Amino acid sequence: MQWPNFHHLLYFWTIARLGTVAAAAEELMVTPQTISGQIRVLEEALGEKLFGRSGRNLLLTDFGRAVYGYADEIFSVGRELMESLRTGISVRQSSLRVGVTIGMPKLVAHEILQPALRIEPKIRLVCSENRLEALLADLATHTLDVVLADVPVPAQIKVQAYNHLLGKSGITFLGSGTLARGYRRRFPESLDQAPMLLPVPGTSLRGSLDRWFDELKIQPRIVGEFADIALLKAFGQAGAGIFPVPSVVEEEVKRQYRVRHIGATDEVIERFYAISVERRVRHPAMAAICAQAREELFA
Repeated sequence: MQWPNFHHLLYFWTIARLGTVAAAAEELMVTPQTISGQIRVLEEALGEKLFGRSGRNLLLTDFGRAVYGYADEIFSVGRELMESLRTGISVRQSSLRVGVTIGMPKLVAHEILQPALRIEPKIRLVCSENRLEALLADLATHTLDVVLADVPVPAQIKVQAYNHLLGKSGITFLGSGTLARGYRRRFPESLDQAPMLLPVPGTSLRGSLDRWFDELKIQPRIVGEFADIALLKAFGQAGAGIFPVPSVVEEEVKRQYRVRHIGATDEVIERFYAISVERRVRHPAMAAICAQAREELFA
């Protein structure tokens, strides 16, 4: 296999990023025929097809997706280099790119990330949300610096990454004033047949709650299941049902959503992780996040 020509790699990366040869040609200010010819040369050098076709659309092959991951890292680093030379500031140190899993309670993520905005020199916080598998793929290609999750890296996902446990929290059940008055007494037995808003099945918290309900022989009346925890809380605020939150953010949830305490348990535990490609955290913002979480937030 020949060493790839980086000019050809740039053409490939631009097509993959923009989706069409025409769009890539416009951005690079060359003809579509030039780009198509250079892609053929690159495929010959690599010995594999990079694109397949579905109608008029170009789709990356499995090999193409692998090459794109490396190309994206190469050109992202190149952009960082030029920005560093222009400003005299390391882009990697002046920003923190964070992926937050869909199931991660956003108020917990907010509390975890607060220290990143207080360190000196100031940094830019860049956050995105997605499924854990997609975020880990971005972590592997250095598109992200860290992933915040309520589960560790699953064993079946072959990604070189390390779990940094930030802390754990018990669970508090909250509800509107009417629900709180009706179900606070005799907690947790009072939750039997109580209207309940829960995370969707398959999430870490839902599994733990289901096991706890089974152990206590409690059968809540599930009136809603939510992938979006913020939406779940909005329904809870409207009085649709009782809902669980990590005890570590109970006071903030009560303040924001104007709901009341019903009961709490430490027999259901949520754990929170920072996942990185480094065994030892080196980014100063990440170091501040880990220290504050362990010494204050989850102490």
